[in-house]
Amino acid sequence: MYNDYLLEMRGITKEYYGNAVLKDVELILGPGEIHSLVGENGAGKSTLMNILFGMDVIHSTGGFDGTVKFGGKNISIKSPKEAMELGIGMVHQEFMLIPDFSVTENIKLNREITKANPASAVFGKKLNTVDFENMGHDARNALDTLAMDIDEWVRVEGLPVGHMQFIEIAREIDKENIRLLVFDEPTAVLTESEAENLLEAIKRLASKGIAILFISHRLDEVIEISDYITVLRDGELVTCKTSKETSVEELAEWMVGRKIALSKKETSLSDKDEIILDIKGYTVDMPGEKVKGIDLQVRKGEILGIGGLAGQGKLGIANGLMGMYPSTGEVVLNEKLITARDTKSMLNSGISFVSEDRKGVGLILDDSIEMNMVITALNIQDKFLYNFGLFKLQKSGAIRRHALEMIEDLDIRCTGPRQYAGSLSGGNQQKVCIARALTLEPDILLISEPTRGIDIGAKKLVLDLLVDLNKKRNMTIIMTSSELAELRSVADRIAIISEGKIAGVLEPDASDKEFGLLMAGRINQAEKEGA
Repeated sequence: MYNDYLLEMRGITKEYYGNAVLKDVELILGPGEIHSLVGENGAGKSTLMNILFGMDVIHSTGGFDGTVKFGGKNISIKSPKEAMELGIGMVHQEFMLIPDFSVTENIKLNREITKANPASAVFGKKLNTVDFENMGHDARNALDTLAMDIDEWVRVEGLPVGHMQFIEIAREIDKENIRLLVFDEPTAVLTESEAENLLEAIKRLASKGIAILFISHRLDEVIEISDYITVLRDGELVTCKTSKETSVEELAEWMVGRKIALSKKETSLSDKDEIILDIKGYTVDMPGEKVKGIDLQVRKGEILGIGGLAGQGKLGIANGLMGMYPSTGEVVLNEKLITARDTKSMLNSGISFVSEDRKGVGLILDDSIEMNMVITALNIQDKFLYNFGLFKLQKSGAIRRHALEMIEDLDIRCTGPRQYAGSLSGGNQQKVCIARALTLEPDILLISEPTRGIDIGAKKLVLDLLVDLNKKRNMTIIMTSSELAELRSVADRIAIISEGKIAGVLEPDASDKEFGLLMAGRINQAEKEGA
C-alpha cells in the first residue's frame, strides 16, 4: 500500500438502535489506487459509504465510532456537500439525470458557467447569462476522457442506459477538485462492451491520480480492475488483498461464507413432485428489478427460495406475478393458464403476497391490527361481510374472533386487536402482513424480504413461522430474500437470479463457493463446481 494515504477509515463502528452494522472496519486507499469493496447485501458497504459522505441517516442515529482521514487530515463530514467540497464524488447506481436537459446541462448542473452582459454590469452578477460555449467545451472534455462519442448537446431523454451511466461519470470528473470517485455498481446496467469501455475509462482516471473506490458484485471485473480488494461480511472486515493474491472463487467464498445461527430445516422433496406453478418465458418490467426471460417450476408443498444481489431481478418475479408491474410470458397455476394478471385476479386464483415494502404497501399504519388483517379479504372475497344486495355490513364479531386467533397463532406481541399497526415493532408488523395474506387462505404464499429491517430475534420468529406454515398446512411458499443464510435455513431449493435471469437452482446445502459464483454471474463454472 501507499505511504501517503488519501483516505483512511479506521476502527469504524456503527450501531442502529443497539444493532451493530459495522464492527471495527478499516478501509485505506492512496492516490491513483483502484480499490474494490465487495460483500453481500447487508454486509455494511452502504453504511460505510454513508459515513464517508456524511449522510444524515448516520448523524441522526447517534453518529459512529472510529476515525476518518482525508489527505492526511482528520475530517468529520456532516453532509454530501462537504464531501464534494473535499473532492469526493460518487457515481450512483440509480441515475440522477434530468431527461429534458441536454448532456451538457446535466454535466454542468448547479455548476453552470456564466458571463457578463450589459444588464449584469449595471445590476450585478445575478443577471449574468449562461456561457453555453464554455460549458459545452468542458462537457466535451469530460466525455472525451471517457472515450464517449456522443453529441454534448443531445437531450438525455431517450438515450440508452449505458450512455446515461457515462454521463453520470462525466459529471463527476468535470468537477475541478475531484480526488476520490466512488462507483456504486457502475456496470450493472451496461452491456458487456460498454462495461469493458467503462473499466478502461476508470483505469485512465486512476492514471491521472484520482483514487477509485469500486463497489461491485461482478467479481471478474473486480479482479481485473483492482489494485486492492476489501471484503466485508456481516459488518466485519474479512480481509484486504491485492487482486493478484486472490481469485473469483476465493472472493465468492469470503463474501457468502458465514456463521448461520438459524436452525436448519429438514428437506425432503421426494414427495413433492407435483408442479403447482409453472412459468415460462417470463419477463417483468419493474424498474431496477427487471426480469429478462426465465423458466421456473414450483413444486406443491415446497419452500422455494429466490436469492441474488440487489437490482438483479429477484424482487421482480413476485411483483410481476401479482400485477404490480407489467409482465409477459406463460403462467400456469394448478394446470390452468392464467391470462388476467392483475392483482385482484391473482389473489382470487389462490396466490397471496407479502410485499418487501412493509410500511408502504403491506400495512395501513394508522389503522388497527384487526382491520389490517382482514382488509384484503373484505375487498377481494367479501369475507366477514353481511351482504344485503346494495348494502354490505362488516361482521365485527367475526373480524374480532379471527384477529384474536391470528394473534395467538402467530404470536403477535400487542395490546390487542385494536392497537394501531404503526405502533408495533418491525417483527410484529411483519407477522400482521403474513396474517393478512393467510386470511385469504392461499394455495401459494409469495413473501419478499420477510426479515428486512427487523432484529435478529424477530427474524428467527418470522422464519420459524414460515417453516411451520409449510409443515402444518402444506403451504407452498416462494420466499425472496437478500439474506442467503436465511434462505438456506428454510428453503427446499434456492434459485439465484443474476442480471434478470436464473443463474442456477441449488440445494440449500450447496457450497458457499457455488452460491457465490452464481450470484456473481458465473453460471457455467458454478455448474461445474456442483457436478
